[in-house]
Amino acid sequence: MSHAVSRLRAERLARSVKPFVARGSRAPRCPQCRVIFSYCLCAWRPQVPADSGMCLLMHDTEPLKPTNTGWLIADLIADTSAFGWQRTAVDESLLALLEQPHWQPYIVFPGEFVEPGRVVNEVARVPGKRPLFILLDATWTEARKMFRKSPYLNRFPVLSLQPEQISRYRLRRSKRDDHFCTAEVAAMCLELAGDQRAAEALDAYLDVFTTHYLSAKHQLPLDEQDTVHQRLHTFL
Repeated sequence: MSHAVSRLRAERLARSVKPFVARGSRAPRCPQCRVIFSYCLCAWRPQVPADSGMCLLMHDTEPLKPTNTGWLIADLIADTSAFGWQRTAVDESLLALLEQPHWQPYIVFPGEFVEPGRVVNEVARVPGKRPLFILLDATWTEARKMFRKSPYLNRFPVLSLQPEQISRYRLRRSKRDDHFCTAEVAAMCLELAGDQRAAEALDAYLDVFTTHYLSAKHQLPLDEQDTVHQRLHTFL
């Protein structure tokens, strides 16, 4: 099934001068879930409605990485848009999305790096509007650059998350436990917006994706009756 991130990935591949080779990419992968076929995740894709929308602003190669969790967001949240970020140009479709009157955009970024007047910690429900969370899908270094060099986002409130938990993401290295992957951030945004069931489903989906991915990487058997699969099963 095609969605915003898979389409952005196809567009990015079409522009590539040379093939993108991800680590451990020798084995054929399912084009729908990006996991090795024998560990395919497609049967575990949850179906949960959400009032919120997601706008993924993705750094250059993020759509190509099999560990990218923006893909999971697009799998679950029907109103997910994805755009490639460029310093010198802005996608007109992105600007058009941000102008649509039924959305209330929030750019999600740590408040400690933003002037206090723009920072909010809660999602205000405005009559006739739905929250649209703008997520900078990139490494932390790249995301800080994207935030500084995207003046068209300056007029929107900055949602600063204050999570109590540490990151559970295990597919890329980070020196800090408070650096969350994009799917974890999205789940926290959904919870703040009142989309509790969708938030729980996305968290469960991330855990199952991680289990399948790491099992494939290390050639370990899958136990689809384990706790993480049974948690996700309630959302299928």
